[in-house]
Amino acid sequence: MNGKHISKLGFEKKAIKLALEAAHTREDAGVSSAEILQELQAVQADPAAYLRGGVYADLAAELSTQQGVKRAQQAADLRPSALPYRVWGEDLIDPGAHAQMDVAMRLPVSRAGALMPDAHVGYGLPIGGVLATENAVIPYGVGVDIGCSMMLSVLPVHPDELGTDEARALLMKHTRFGAGVAFEKRDRLDHAVLHEDTWKEQPLLKHLHPKATEQIGTSGSGNHFVEFGTLTLHQPDLDLEAGTYLAVLSHSGSRGFGAQVAGHFTALAQKRWPTLDRAAQKLAWLPLDSHEGQAYWQAMNLAGRYALANHDLIHRRLARALNVTPGAQVSNSHNLAWKQRVNGEELIVHRKGATPAEAGRLGLIPGSMADPGYVVRGRGNAQALDSASHGAGRQLGRKAAANTLAKKDVQAYLKDKGITLIGGGIDEAPQAYKRIQDVMARQDDLIDIVAEFRPRVVRMDTGSEDV
Repeated sequence: MNGKHISKLGFEKKAIKLALEAAHTREDAGVSSAEILQELQAVQADPAAYLRGGVYADLAAELSTQQGVKRAQQAADLRPSALPYRVWGEDLIDPGAHAQMDVAMRLPVSRAGALMPDAHVGYGLPIGGVLATENAVIPYGVGVDIGCSMMLSVLPVHPDELGTDEARALLMKHTRFGAGVAFEKRDRLDHAVLHEDTWKEQPLLKHLHPKATEQIGTSGSGNHFVEFGTLTLHQPDLDLEAGTYLAVLSHSGSRGFGAQVAGHFTALAQKRWPTLDRAAQKLAWLPLDSHEGQAYWQAMNLAGRYALANHDLIHRRLARALNVTPGAQVSNSHNLAWKQRVNGEELIVHRKGATPAEAGRLGLIPGSMADPGYVVRGRGNAQALDSASHGAGRQLGRKAAANTLAKKDVQAYLKDKGITLIGGGIDEAPQAYKRIQDVMARQDDLIDIVAEFRPRVVRMDTGSEDV
């Protein structure tokens, strides 16, 4: 018996060596070559039956491993073409976002999708992409800033009663921005989310809890903001009379906690599918019924609650400083995954930069630092997977904005709109974004506008070059 006899049976690499060793043992026991070949074929057909021990146990273990790898490779194969999906605002969306969505719709776990009018290129799933999968959660389908969200507080104050200087002073004292930034320990507020038992249920969460505690009630960099402005209700809604109100609008996420959760579980997902097409590696998924999938789901939802807790504390500080109680509050997450029934079956709907817009659900769609934002009510459009845009969406990347926009032009635009800006970089200039009015006009079958918010005093992190 030699290696040629065994390779003819279809054994590969390490299995050939193990099969040959077992064959020699059987030959020494007086078994004929013909019988040994039959035995090898039986092991090859059902390696699990030989795993418990005996001369063929090592070979069976190797064959089982090889079969598992092949099954994983087959499970990770992309579809030859993308499943169909609806697009809103086709004329506003760059080809790169389309290309990313096409790849997402070729995943073997994908079942439905949609592209919102603010869509632009992101990591993995495009920002503005909505993707429904079966028994799978994609960390980069949720995004790095897990739970990134919006909150609006309507205050029982006329907008003219808060001057620009006072608004500026309040934002400087009661908000914090930037990577690694936190309030001084004596100034931190507590929140129930920090005392959840969930933090103790995973070593990663336990490790991240001190940093989350330190950064509670603060905002990150980039496009995160807190701003005072005027909310206009043209008819009674939100349990308020029609009229104009002072309001606070914030955009914030889960800080470094969420980013580290995203990185940790993305690495696990990519390790699980080592043969996944290079174009889809940022879309590696975790089966929801796996240990890793359940761990990510738990951590993701905790990050979502933590992000909303940051908003709670931001708004609580400002309302307390003004000695008022908000008359109404609206909030929503737009970087999260939800279990949702789609075409009669439960799927995992990822919204990466998309607002939940089930029928009757309130949400927030901001513009840029100088342009209006909107309180909206969802219309429950099934083709959009009950979603809408999460903002205006970028038309210039950060580097392109910094390299092409002139500071004087941005400053002139802000002055014309009556905006006082604290921080904020050229990369976040209004001209770097699509016109929010254009985006809203292309999704009137997804949402109804309830109220309009006009920013007046805006605070953001300092950019690479401040405006």
